[in-house]
Amino acid sequence: MKRCWIILVFCLCVSGLGAQTTRKIRELEQQRKELRQQISESETLLQSTEKDVKSQLDNLVLLTGQIDERKKYIAMIEHDVQAIQLEVDRLGVELKRLQADLKDKQKKYEESVKYMYRNKSVQEKLMFIFSADNLGQMYRRLRYVREYADYQRLQGLQLQRKQKQVIDKKATLVASRQAKEDLLKQGEEEKLKLEKQEGEKKTLLTALQKKQRSIQAEINRKRRSADKLNAQIDRLIEQEIEAARKRAEAEKKRKAEEARRKVAADAARKKAETGEKAGETTAASTGKEKSEQMDIYKVDSDERRLSGSFERNKGALPVPITGPYVVVGHYGQYQVMKNVRLDNKGMDIKGKPGAYARAVFDGEVSAVFQYNGLTNVLVRHGSYISVYCNLSSVRVKKGSLVRTRDIIGEVSTDKSGNAVLHFQLRKETVKLNPEQWIRL
Repeated sequence: MKRCWIILVFCLCVSGLGAQTTRKIRELEQQRKELRQQISESETLLQSTEKDVKSQLDNLVLLTGQIDERKKYIAMIEHDVQAIQLEVDRLGVELKRLQADLKDKQKKYEESVKYMYRNKSVQEKLMFIFSADNLGQMYRRLRYVREYADYQRLQGLQLQRKQKQVIDKKATLVASRQAKEDLLKQGEEEKLKLEKQEGEKKTLLTALQKKQRSIQAEINRKRRSADKLNAQIDRLIEQEIEAARKRAEAEKKRKAEEARRKVAADAARKKAETGEKAGETTAASTGKEKSEQMDIYKVDSDERRLSGSFERNKGALPVPITGPYVVVGHYGQYQVMKNVRLDNKGMDIKGKPGAYARAVFDGEVSAVFQYNGLTNVLVRHGSYISVYCNLSSVRVKKGSLVRTRDIIGEVSTDKSGNAVLHFQLRKETVKLNPEQWIRL
C-alpha cells in the first residue's frame, strides 16, 4: 500500500512539472502579447505629414519612441528564447531519465511475468504453501504468494504510468521546441521592422540636419517654455510642502495640548484622592512636552502612511494616460540628434487625440493652474507629488480626492494632431525619474 502511495505521488509530481512547463511558456507569451499589443497600438498614432521643423521634430521623437519599444520587444523575445531553450534542455534530460526508468521497469516486468508463467498453476502454488514444515512457515508462504501477485499487478501499473509519462514528456518537449521556433521566426520579423523604422529615422534626421538653425530656435523655444512651467511647478510644490508642515505643526500642538490637559487632570485627581502635590508630575510632563515640540515633521502620520504605500508600488504604477501611447520624451538629459540635447524634468507621453490623463495613485489634488492657455494639475500622495501638464480641460479641483486611474482631465491636442501629456514625479522638492516608477 505504501509503495502505491509513493508511485502516485511521483506521478503527480512529474505531471505537475509538465504543467509547469506549459504554464511558463503561456506566461512568457502573455507578457509578449501585452507589449506587442502596445507596439501595434502605438503605430496607429498619427505622424504629421507637414514638413515644418516642429512637425518633423515631433515625428522624430515619435519614431524614436516606437524604435525603443520595438528594441525592448526584441530583447524580450531573445530572453524568452533563452528561457525556452533552458526548458527544452531540462525536458530532454528528464525524458532520457524516464526512458531509462521505463526500460528498467519493462525488464523487471518481463522477469516477473516469466516467473509467474513458470509457476502459473494453482496446484503448484498450493503445493508450495502446504509443503511448509510448520504452520508459521505456511502462513509466511501464503503471504508471500499474495504479496508477489500484488507486486506483479503494481509492476504492470507502474509500467503503464511510466509509458504515459514518456509520451507526455515527448509531447511537451515537441511543443517547447515549436514555441522556440515560432519565437525565433517572430524575432526575425521584428528585426526587419526595426531596420525599416531605423531607415525612416535616418532619412528624417538627414532632412532635419539641413534645418539646423530652425531646429535650434524651436528647441530654445521649448526650453524657455519648459523652464517657466517648471519654475511655477517648483513654487507650488514649495507652497504645498510649507502648508503640510504647518498642518503637521498645528496637529502636533493640538496633541501636545491634549496630553498636557490630561496630565494636569490626572495630577489634580490624584491630589484630590491622596492629598499629595502634583507639582513634580506637572514639571516632568512639561519637560516631555518641550522635548516633543522640538521634533518637526513635514507631513502628518496619515500622509506618512500614504507615501509609504506609494513607495511600495515603485515600478508598478499605471501609465498616466489612457489608450495607446508612446514615450516621446525621456527623463533627464539626452540627445535627440547631433548638437541637439534636451533636459526633461519628467517624461512626455503621446496618446491618441481625445486621450485622458489619469491618476497614478490615490491622493489629493493640491493645485490646478493655467500656463500658456493649458491646465496643469498637481496631486499629492503623502510626501510624493505627481504632476499632469498640457490638459485642455480637467475634471478635478483643488482639494479633490482621487483614486488610482481616476480621470484628471483631457490631454490637449495641437493642430498637428499631437496629444502629448507631460508628466512629472517629485518627492517633496526632489525630482524623480517617472519611468522607474511606472509600469511601461
